[in-house]
Amino acid sequence: MSIVSELVTNMGHSTEQGFFGVTAIYIYMAIIVSAALVRVRHNIKNDKHH
Repeated sequence: MSIVSELVTNMGHSTEQGFFGVTAIYIYMAIIVSAALVRVRHNIKNDKHH
């Protein structure tokens, strides 16, 4: 978690490009986690039917 807090702290002190870069990293990470959760739920649902 220290990496996340460091990113947020540095985001406040960075340039405009850095701010949008960190924001893009968080959005990309959220998409990856969401896609993983959807796949896990889908696989659990399919396993129950077998």
